[in-house]
Order: sequence, then structure tokens, then C-alpha cells
Amino acid sequence: MTRLLSIQNGWFSTARRVKSPYANRRPAVIEETENQANISLLVIHNISLPPNQFGSDDVERLFTGTIDPDKHPFFNTIKHLQVSAHLFIRRNGELVQFVSMEERAWHAGVSSFQGLAGCNDYSIGIELEGTDEVPFTNSQYEQLGAVTKSIQSHYPCISLGRIVGHNDIAPGRKTDPGKHFDWSKYRMLLTEDN
Repeated sequence: MTRLLSIQNGWFSTARRVKSPYANRRPAVIEETENQANISLLVIHNISLPPNQFGSDDVERLFTGTIDPDKHPFFNTIKHLQVSAHLFIRRNGELVQFVSMEERAWHAGVSSFQGLAGCNDYSIGIELEGTDEVPFTNSQYEQLGAVTKSIQSHYPCISLGRIVGHNDIAPGRKTDPGKHFDWSKYRMLLTEDN
């Protein structure tokens, strides 16, 4: 049986904590539908900064509002963004947490799942360091599997059917986690008992 990671007040005890200002309280009550609670969706994203480059601290800087627009030409186009995610999994599997899962991170933007808009209100967002065009690492899948199982244990309304890509909740606007994200491999990690 996989050992679940400890979560306290929405924070993973094993994550490196880098608090983002781009978060706020979740709504006290959201429109309820069958099998849905306030935290009932998990959204998988990818991100790399500068684009198609890995290993810098620029994602952390974006999510904390401290990105240097002079460091790279692309950064001048995103310096105004106020975005975050709950979790970020680096290529080596390191887990970084920006927002308590009890709070609303600003990761989904204009979005809808099964007819309910505003996915930030009821979802947890996980960013993988990567792009649509590059396969993710085994370390990332292992960490993502462990993190997801722990989230599902803590937030039981997040069933396998309520784990989606950003592209699923913002079709036509977003493409991540991209064609190289191996959904079969990921789901296998969630259903096996090790």
C-alpha cells in the first residue's frame, strides 16, 4: 500500500513552501451538483520559464510576482500576470507548494467543468515543469502519483473522473499538459497498490 503524504491545513509537509500572493479564500458555498463538494477537481498543467527551458527559479518568481522582465524578452509579456498554482513538480520530482489547498489558487483562468464555471473555486492545480512537446520524467510521475493519492484521500470528492488537464476545462484556449503527458501511466500509478 502506498504511504500517503502528510497534509496539514492544506499544506504538504514534504513540500518546499514558497507562498504566493495570488490566492484568496474559496467561496463559502458554491453551486452544488451531484457528487461535488467545494474541493472536487484536480487540474494538471505544465509550465516552463523561459519557454522550453527547465531548472530556473523563474516559475517561482512568476507565481510570487517577482519575475524580472529584463531577464528574458518573454518575461516582459507576462510580467503583469497574477497567477499561481497550488503545487509545482520540478523535473527531478521536487515538490514546491505555493498555496494551501484550502485556498483558491489562480491557475485555471476562464474555465468550466461539467457545466460549472470558475474551476479555481473548487479545484486544486498542479503544475509540472515541462512543455507540450517534451515527455515528463519518471520522477515527476512518481511524485504526481503520490501527491494525487494523498489529495484524493484528503479530498475524497476528487475521483479519477474528476482529474483533468487544463485543456479539458479551457478547450481551445489551453493545450496543457500536452500530447506527451502519459495519462495511462499516471492513472496506473493511481490504481495500483504498492
